Amino acid sequence: MLWRLLRIYLRREIEDLQRNNIRLQSSGRVEALPAGAYEVLREAERATSHCTGMRLNLAINYSARNELVDAVNTIIDEARIEGRLSSLVVDEAMIERRLATAGLPDPDLLIRTSGEMRISNFLLWQIAYAELYVTNTYWPDFDRAELLKAVLEFQRRDRRFGGLTAPAPSREQDIDGTDSLVAAGLTAAGLTTASSK
Repeated sequence: MLWRLLRIYLRREIEDLQRNNIRLQSSGRVEALPAGAYEVLREAERATSHCTGMRLNLAINYSARNELVDAVNTIIDEARIEGRLSSLVVDEAMIERRLATAGLPDPDLLIRTSGEMRISNFLLWQIAYAELYVTNTYWPDFDRAELLKAVLEFQRRDRRFGGLTAPAPSREQDIDGTDSLVAAGLTAAGLTTASSK
């Protein structure tokens, strides 16, 4: 049933993705999907491969541990083929280039719904410096107002990227304390909501 829904959804959304210049790509061991689902996924990726706007990355049959193991095995295989296995030294850049998300920026914010206080084997490498936002709201109920709350909370964070402190960026705030830049950006993106307070 799940794979049937994926096929239906992808076929239905291809035109919208193209019209909005959104490139679809997938992460995970998608070759293990049932044949019908795999073909429709690859068809959607091919149909949007020319799009240069936003990228939509579907994590399907995805495991961060598998992703890291696959990346390291690829590095070892390449070194073996090129005859440099005995002198191989693996660094972060080598691994990053072989991840399913190569070429994509690392996430700045990871939103965890349902009050779950765990990462669940998701983008372990990529979220090293991401800010975590946990909400008790369940995923089906996570709407635009909830997204706005998460973004506003994210903007209040002091992002240090492993350092000790960083000066807080100055920003204009409305009288009620809501960041006008975020509110305007979300409104422009069609994410208008009632006040989250």
